[in-house]
Amino acid sequence: MHVVTYLHINRQAGTFLMSVTTISSREFNQDVSKAKRAAASGPVFITDRGHTAHVLMTIEEYQTITDVKDSIVELLAMPEAAEIDFEPAQVGKELYRPADFS
Repeated sequence: MHVVTYLHINRQAGTFLMSVTTISSREFNQDVSKAKRAAASGPVFITDRGHTAHVLMTIEEYQTITDVKDSIVELLAMPEAAEIDFEPAQVGKELYRPADFS
């Protein structure tokens, strides 16, 4: 079963039409070139026994959706934290007192 649906996508004020194609893994195996051509217009969902199992897309689309401006290290570094005044309280001996099991 070959199903094509269309989505209207608005990417930063530009609206365009994207097709979303769904094919079975059997259809994919029989005509990989057809699936690759369909991926040029939008993602191709490949089903296995009726359940979506894989997505085929162009490398350009993949790079667009995975474009990350900052790495996790840069996000966690928090350079603005240097401007925060923080004075931790002194820990007294009470923290180390033995437990009372009586």
